Amino acid sequence: MRFIFLGPPGAGKGTQAKQEAETLGALYIATGDELRKAMAAGTPLGAEAKSYIAAGKLVPDDVMIGLVRELLRQPAGAKGVIFDGFPRTLPQAEALDRVLAEQGGAVDGVLYFDVPAAAVIERLGGRRVCRGCGATYHVQHNPPRTAGKCDQCGGELYQRDDDQPETVRERLRVYEAQTASLLDYYQAKGFLVRIHADRTIEQVREEVRAAMAKPVRRA
Repeated sequence: MRFIFLGPPGAGKGTQAKQEAETLGALYIATGDELRKAMAAGTPLGAEAKSYIAAGKLVPDDVMIGLVRELLRQPAGAKGVIFDGFPRTLPQAEALDRVLAEQGGAVDGVLYFDVPAAAVIERLGGRRVCRGCGATYHVQHNPPRTAGKCDQCGGELYQRDDDQPETVRERLRVYEAQTASLLDYYQAKGFLVRIHADRTIEQVREEVRAAMAKPVRRA
């Protein structure tokens, strides 16, 4: 099976995508993370992406699709794949369809994690990250045992600049503008399922698994 998990920053799609990929033994693809790995490893695609980033430009769709094509060749991909936050644009979605078709496959479903803006701002505004090991906490929902210190390594906890309320509002605005046509695309194909993501992790997981268990209509 091949599923796409979409949603705004702070919607919780990454947590659910990783959990389901692990449970199913499927390939988990978060293109941002994979791009950073490719750049760190100095692969041809990583070097090309790095040149765009160094110039202050967005990484082109063809580079992102090239990365995805390589990732899908991994053995774990034979058991399925869950895309976390990819595609982000309509051209990427159309290109992904072509790549999957080349491999004799297709998208089985698209789960959109729908959550009110106010909830996203509260979630990200309360997030704290360890400078040492990168562990994440939340001042209300998952606080550290000692305020300001990481439970795992004792490192200092800080708030990322892009988690400030005004920055989060702008990130949400940009995301909605980018993905409007993308959601319409998958809705027209009959693939889109809206997940009510403003609930507990366990409640969301139940809805995710129910959605993945249902067959979808092929366009």
